[in-house]
Amino acid sequence: MSLDNLHKSNEDGQHMLDLYRLCMNDIARNTELKDSLLLIVSSLDAHYSGLLSAIVLRGIEADIKTDLLLVSNLPQACLDDMRNMYAVVEDAYPKGAIPEHSKRVSRMQELAQDHDLWLLAEIPIFNDEHRQSDGLYFFAKNGVIQEKPNQQVLQELASLIANLIQHKHTQQKSLQAQSLAEQSQANMMRMALAIEGSGTGIWDRDVPAGLIHYSPGWKAILGYADAEIIGRIEDSYARLHPDDRPYVQASIQAHFDGLTEQYVVEHRVRCKDGSYKWISSRGKVVSRAEDGSPLRMIGTTTDITAMRVLSQRLQESADLVTCLTNEVPGLAYQYCMQANGEERFTYLSEGIRDIYELSPLQMQEAVALIHARIHLDDFPAYRNAVLKSAGRLEHLHLEYRVNLPQQGIRWRQMDARPRRLPDGATLWHGFITDVTEHKRIEQELQELATIDFLTQIPNRRSFMGRMEEELARMQRGASKAAAVLMCDLDNFKLINDTYGHAIGDLVLRHFAHILHDELRKSDYAGRVGGEEFAVVLAGTSIADATVFAERVQKQLLDTPVNARTHIIPVTVSIGIALMQASDIDADVSLSSSDMALYRAKEAGRNRIIVAAD
Repeated sequence: MSLDNLHKSNEDGQHMLDLYRLCMNDIARNTELKDSLLLIVSSLDAHYSGLLSAIVLRGIEADIKTDLLLVSNLPQACLDDMRNMYAVVEDAYPKGAIPEHSKRVSRMQELAQDHDLWLLAEIPIFNDEHRQSDGLYFFAKNGVIQEKPNQQVLQELASLIANLIQHKHTQQKSLQAQSLAEQSQANMMRMALAIEGSGTGIWDRDVPAGLIHYSPGWKAILGYADAEIIGRIEDSYARLHPDDRPYVQASIQAHFDGLTEQYVVEHRVRCKDGSYKWISSRGKVVSRAEDGSPLRMIGTTTDITAMRVLSQRLQESADLVTCLTNEVPGLAYQYCMQANGEERFTYLSEGIRDIYELSPLQMQEAVALIHARIHLDDFPAYRNAVLKSAGRLEHLHLEYRVNLPQQGIRWRQMDARPRRLPDGATLWHGFITDVTEHKRIEQELQELATIDFLTQIPNRRSFMGRMEEELARMQRGASKAAAVLMCDLDNFKLINDTYGHAIGDLVLRHFAHILHDELRKSDYAGRVGGEEFAVVLAGTSIADATVFAERVQKQLLDTPVNARTHIIPVTVSIGIALMQASDIDADVSLSSSDMALYRAKEAGRNRIIVAAD
């Protein structure tokens, strides 16, 4: 061996020793496998001038998050192509399988040439089960390199990497085992603390011997010290409340006979101070003799006194709420609409008997029965309100009519607030009351606001509203021009002054009655002043309106007012104008007819004047 070769061999040997030390230090520090491999690659590239190394591992175990570990200082584009190449390989071969060596090397050489590299050497790396995990690759730029590792160094490197992987796996498994042991111990400690702090005791019964071993926690529930209870079964039964003893003994025997899978009871037991506590006992026979008779039974006992007291209070509160909702006039209810559209009542108070003439026992079919009782004209608005409330989670407020078998048509008011349930359903809590009397009063007030009390025909405000509606229909093209008449009773002040206001009121009612009898269904009249009346004749020409006015005048002359001792003749002056779609508002035609009326008065009264165009 020449001096140069000897020197080079010594350098390679020293380099290998450095790599071994590096690996040992990383194992001691529990360094990540990828980081250790990257140090090896960087050391190789630095030691061998012009060399570019790559370590490719596939099928690595749990300490590696992916099936492919690629460590190299190669250009990023080259590394990306390598990863893509192995992705194709994984699609073509079963998981963990490695393609034929020559084909793998050939593909790697082709990939290297695409990046102006030359594959100098490749050596496989085997895992601890002697299965190939791919290998160690050496590249040179354009195939030019001053020196490269000899075959012995390559083998040593492969062995070093394989040993490093094995150590990492062993270390990882050791850490996992230690973690599992610590976790198991912690779980056991938590379980012990949970049992101790939950007011739960443990018991273990020797059935043939008639003995029970109680844990200190069990004894503490009843206020006993550890040495104050003898575990005889007779003493255990003696501590039971007399009313509960038969039930407890029957439950135990049923479990002994194999009729129940577990023994589960709630009962009262006497404490050291003579008081009774409620406890929940659960147990199971864990061993039996060949003939099936019980040998050993293990179970737990929990103090549920506070829970029972709370449950009793809640039941009393529920009974109180139920009583109150049943006594309050109206229907309290809970209503649920599922995400798929299914609907049902989950609670109905006794008020349903009056509100819908149904029974709370009909809850399962209540939705269909209630829908059938809602007035046909109001049902669409009812459904829209419910669906809108469900969609927007808005307060549900609605007034609607129902048609009941006994009560007939009645008004109902519904108020409910919705909330969304985790499964997407909507739940309402609501109340329905009878507002029939309220609606009657409301209607009367509405009539008082729109009807003239004396003549019982629309007042000025109501009449003007009707005129505006008629003009709007004309402007939409829904109706033709209409005639507007202003009527004023002649000499009405003289009648009042001569005969008194009572007779004057009689005259006004008499004229309003004549107007009403002459109107068609499409026409309407109103009292717009003291003795002034206005009329709208829908779809009527000036000529037809004049005929109507003449008819009213004649009827008024033919039927004087009979005021007991006096027969009072009454005449009327009338002005006529035409309402047209081009009018800005209803006041236009009303003012025109009023001016025509003024001219009729000026001309001597008891006349009909048509407004000039």
